Amino acid sequence: MGEGLYPLTFEPMLRNYMWGGRRLERLYGRTLPPGIVAESWEVSAHPSSPTTVAQGPLAGLTLPEVVERLGLDLLGEHSRDALDRGRFPLLVKLLDANLRLSVQVHPDDAYARTHGGDLGKTEMWYVLYAEPGGEIIYGLRPGVTREAFAEAVANKALAGILRRVPVQAGDAICVPSGTVHALLSGLVVAEIQQNSDTTYRVYDWDRPGPDGRPRPLHIERALDVIDFGPAPAAPIPPTPVSERNGLRVDELVACDKFVVERVRLAAGTAFAGECDGSTFELWGAVEGRARLEPGEGRPAWPSGAQELCAVQWALLPAALGPFTVRTAEGCTLLRTYVPGQ
Repeated sequence: MGEGLYPLTFEPMLRNYMWGGRRLERLYGRTLPPGIVAESWEVSAHPSSPTTVAQGPLAGLTLPEVVERLGLDLLGEHSRDALDRGRFPLLVKLLDANLRLSVQVHPDDAYARTHGGDLGKTEMWYVLYAEPGGEIIYGLRPGVTREAFAEAVANKALAGILRRVPVQAGDAICVPSGTVHALLSGLVVAEIQQNSDTTYRVYDWDRPGPDGRPRPLHIERALDVIDFGPAPAAPIPPTPVSERNGLRVDELVACDKFVVERVRLAAGTAFAGECDGSTFELWGAVEGRARLEPGEGRPAWPSGAQELCAVQWALLPAALGPFTVRTAEGCTLLRTYVPGQ
């Protein structure tokens, strides 16, 4: 297990929606093309924007091509259903909300498959940067029913029934399918989500789109999928997992699609893990710098050790075997994996 496998990094795919900015350049030293950049797709096998392996023997292959080549050794037993569909299950993005995003909702898998064929979309946000007073839209005000929502849309009064939640750097928010949501201006977030681009827009702040006309809304489908029950807690308080010798692990989000943990390493400490064939792991440095190495006594990877600095991501194949994450200066990372069913 792990023979010839190594952590994969990717060349990001950029998108320039109207709400983007330049913070990925200013805050993280990213080299960006001229103009605004709204999203950087960091690890993607979505057909619209697949990312390409940046280093090692698999360099130049897209993630869908790697899935086809490595199969279960890449995805692991927990994602066997995704492999049977020829899909990598998750997608990682960075979002620069220089302006507020449209208010949206995503369907679950069952609805999405019968209305377009793609997957549904549950996602989570980890706030990397927030201007003072930063907020998100997260759910609806208490007591809003389907009828009240439809009436607010008809009366152009939707803004008055949206629930605003303050956020700051380090907050984690889980956005299950069916939850009305939007990033508001002044935020940069890491988004970990199902591998889907299915979005129903319900409100766009009465502003024109890039062509000067209003962007289309998807009210009927949104009404079909919105969960009108109480919105979940947000932000989510972290749940301690372990703490010892300068290493602290907190669970941020746990759902049937993914688990996201925050791993904090003090200077000179290490995290020892193992990809044992059950699931791949996604590791993203969000503060500081870390180094991924083979576990003690394991042979060198074909690509050598992998350096990660904020805000870079690596995909560890499910059959990689033991590995170590080290830091000389201190680091905060997000660790994501697919849970067993």
